[in-house]
Amino acid sequence: MEADKYLKLIDEELSRLPDYVNEYRLGTNHAITTTYQYLTEIRRFMDWLRTSGLVDAKSNREIPTSVLEHLRRDDIMLYIDHLRHTTNAQGRVNSPTSINRSINALRSLFKFLTITADNNDGEPYFERNVMLKINSLNDTKTLNYRAHALAAHMYRGQMKFDFIDFIENRYPKVCDKRSLPAYRRNKERDIAIVALILGTGIRVSETANVNVNDINWQQQMLDVTRKGGQKDSVPIAPWAVKYVQDYRDLRAQRYGATKKDQAFFLTIYQGKTRRITANAIERMVKKYSTAFGHPLTPHKLRHTLASELYDVTKDQVLVSQQLGQKGTSATDLYTHVDQKEQKAALREISEQANQAPQNK
Repeated sequence: MEADKYLKLIDEELSRLPDYVNEYRLGTNHAITTTYQYLTEIRRFMDWLRTSGLVDAKSNREIPTSVLEHLRRDDIMLYIDHLRHTTNAQGRVNSPTSINRSINALRSLFKFLTITADNNDGEPYFERNVMLKINSLNDTKTLNYRAHALAAHMYRGQMKFDFIDFIENRYPKVCDKRSLPAYRRNKERDIAIVALILGTGIRVSETANVNVNDINWQQQMLDVTRKGGQKDSVPIAPWAVKYVQDYRDLRAQRYGATKKDQAFFLTIYQGKTRRITANAIERMVKKYSTAFGHPLTPHKLRHTLASELYDVTKDQVLVSQQLGQKGTSATDLYTHVDQKEQKAALREISEQANQAPQNK
């Protein structure tokens, strides 16, 4: 399963890192995917420490905490500059977002080593935290620009219903005929997944982790396990409930589910009933949306709900609560998606200018 895959990758990363990094991993409460990403960033940083000559060690496992304790701000800035001029697996220069992920991983590690850890006679490993002197990189795009680009990759308004109708009625006419048996078996499940993300704004990993008992059908509420294991409960948009119920009613018969199968969204893999994975949902949404002519990801479906909810309520707190975000800074983007108010204000200014008496 997907969690097993990440646990294996995490073990591989830890085998190439000092023991105190494993203590860090055990002492923090990140989601499993975040843990893996942070460990890869820490390993990449330690690779650089050795190749740059800042530490004399034959392997990352031999790097002592004293090296991290005495790093200067200039050392970290050199590493950030290195990342700025390094290409990723796709041959592109690292974006500010990618570099900020590296910075966040190092901040998390240094916070553990200087505050949380108590392996040194009840004290942290050291006190000097160089990462407190490092700022995140600014994004070079304004919120308006990012929002405009985002709006082009969302299914707002009628478009989301057109997408569901496409999956239900038109996709079998355009897909490879060899895929029709799998499509017919999974159609209701796939539509239910799309509708639930569009109707709640939950993340793809949260969707894959939905259990049978997480849905309160009478109150139309969904219990969600957020990042870091936090429990949450969010309402489901009434229009989406029907599609989820259609899948519920055939789930047991279609997938051979028994009472022991607590996962709500199921798949048949090698003849066995299993929980669908987040990766499988990603591939499914990409398949349908590409055939629909507007490729997107499950994360863009989440954006769709957030932007529509803000458009109706103008309440960033409410939107952040629905999305399971801490604070409202992450929802600033949705305030710029629909620029009707800006455009209306500019039209009003233009009308006033046209009505003003002309100087002669």
